[in-house]
Amino acid sequence: QVQLVESGGGLVQPGGSLRLSCAASGRTFDGAAMGWFRQAPGKKREFVVAINWISGSTYYADSVKGRFTISRDNAKDTVYLQMNSLKPEDTAVYYCAADQHLDGSSWHAFGGIDYWGQGTQVTVSS
Repeated sequence: QVQLVESGGGLVQPGGSLRLSCAASGRTFDGAAMGWFRQAPGKKREFVVAINWISGSTYYADSVKGRFTISRDNAKDTVYLQMNSLKPEDTAVYYCAADQHLDGSSWHAFGGIDYWGQGTQVTVSS
């Protein structure tokens, strides 16, 4: 049983930056990976990024490579998403996610994710 609490969303101008946080609670996370998906109005939920919890290996959607950076603090069961050079097309609700067994390399397939955060709105607009 893992609960995910995320924060850090908001309104920023194109080219701006935002930092999201997601903390796992209930017990120390010992699963495979954590990361984020996002969903814009009228669109399917899409994979953004994942990080393998133990190894720290990272996996990014092509759309965010070079702009977003994921990191984690294992002692705090917390993952962070630094988002730079934000574009209007990044506007979406961002959902933190965690999976007990699914390696981050497979998250792009968007199947069988165990836990979801409540979502935080990111709006990139002039």
